[in-house]
Amino acid sequence: MARPLRIEYPGAVYHITTRGNAYQDVFLDDTDREEFLEILEQTVDRFNWLCHAYCLMTNHYHLLIETVDPTLSRGMRQLNGVYT
Repeated sequence: MARPLRIEYPGAVYHITTRGNAYQDVFLDDTDREEFLEILEQTVDRFNWLCHAYCLMTNHYHLLIETVDPTLSRGMRQLNGVYT
């Protein structure tokens, strides 16, 4: 069964979590975390998001994102695609 489509609209606030494949580590060290945060900053700027909070764990991360425009899907594709 396919996942339901994500509902996107201007001004929405989303709690986003992404984990590594098979629960593998996403961040091995502080250098990885810093690189991810740089890419996150670029994505926030590019898609005109507001990042209210983030939490980087070893094998996953959490974001609290507000979208001014309905661009969550495109932005997450950018963020996860560049970081991999």
